[in-house]
Amino acid sequence: MENTTPGPAARSGTRLGHASGAGSGPEHDAVDAITDQWAVVRPDLETLPMAVFGRINRISAAIREEMGQAYKPYGMSLGEFDVLATLRRSGEPYTLSPRELTATLMITTGGMTGRLDKLERAGLITRNPDPNDRRGLRVTLTDEARALVDQAVGAGLGRQRGAVEAALTPKEAEQLAGLLRKLLATTG
Repeated sequence: MENTTPGPAARSGTRLGHASGAGSGPEHDAVDAITDQWAVVRPDLETLPMAVFGRINRISAAIREEMGQAYKPYGMSLGEFDVLATLRRSGEPYTLSPRELTATLMITTGGMTGRLDKLERAGLITRNPDPNDRRGLRVTLTDEARALVDQAVGAGLGRQRGAVEAALTPKEAEQLAGLLRKLLATTG
């Protein structure tokens, strides 16, 4: 039997985790189950933020898995793709410092070193001394990697597009992107 004990949002007329006026989609999902449980044991909590971030976390995990599968045929993991794509979108000469890569990808320097080691062994990047800083290095995308990442980005974007189009209209997708941008600005 489903819990019917109302939490604060439910008492005020807004069902936790459900946007008012929502279109088609699941009536009750795993995140609703979690917020419903909290409503029973802690009815004083407003769990709408939990519902928002819970869904963001679940979507992130699901799409990371999906993207990993998209890049697998190209012989790279999601993390390796991220490095190559960052170099590619930086524009010619497709070169950044390890520090710039680490800051952009928000990973540790140790994690970046491991990725760079693997990509260099695969012949997808080169590491050379920085001509402007004798202590620094420059990481450069090889021509082979540029062609590979150009193919992989199309495959990954196709999977992302499929997920978005299966659930949202173009207008809803645009609206969601704007709302997430706004939320990111306050949490980043």
